[in-house]
Amino acid sequence: MSAAYFITGTDTDVGKTTIAAGLLHAARSAGMSTAAGKPVASGCDVTPKGLRNSDALALLAECSLPLTYAQVNPVAFEPPIAPHLAAREAGVALTVQSLLTPMLAILDMQADFTLIEGAGGWRVPLADQDNLSDLAMALGLPVILVVGVRLGCINHALLTAEAIAQDGLQLAGWVANIIDPKTSRLEENLATLAERIPAPCLGRVPKLKSVTAEAVAEHLQLDLLD
Repeated sequence: MSAAYFITGTDTDVGKTTIAAGLLHAARSAGMSTAAGKPVASGCDVTPKGLRNSDALALLAECSLPLTYAQVNPVAFEPPIAPHLAAREAGVALTVQSLLTPMLAILDMQADFTLIEGAGGWRVPLADQDNLSDLAMALGLPVILVVGVRLGCINHALLTAEAIAQDGLQLAGWVANIIDPKTSRLEENLATLAERIPAPCLGRVPKLKSVTAEAVAEHLQLDLLD
């Protein structure tokens, strides 16, 4: 039976892709087929094959189904700026529908485990009044929240969880990605998150010396997902 999730974070650079790749690797290790999508990506490198984003490449590397780069990341921008600004500068109409169609195509492949990864946090603008959260709503997928554990993360995590619920989507689980292991009262902060986020914690990922999907997967529990 196939399962699919939208993965978001409490902010930019909280390790969404690191955790997503780890989840995909854990699924593959459990014998599941995997697929992933990164609908829009900024901060891409210019290559002979076109624009390439390191996050999208990391996801593609953990896909067992035969996906192309363009399928995983259909909209790519070179500047490392907010997607709606990059789209405006490039003269590209960035809409929910333009991202929805290629992501539905990935979901239609019916992998055992599929992740669609957002960009930045939950309320990232696309164009006009559309946000990336509107894409998540259109897909109707349960959400996995990556909490970048550092000073201020409790507020960011709880506000994001509230916004996901207000948008009518299920928060299926969350992951504590410990960005700053020197965070004051780390264990107390993690306990507060566990008490207040209305979903299971899928794992605590420590600050790793070697950040690989395999290493991250060791700290995650897929079986806690609905």
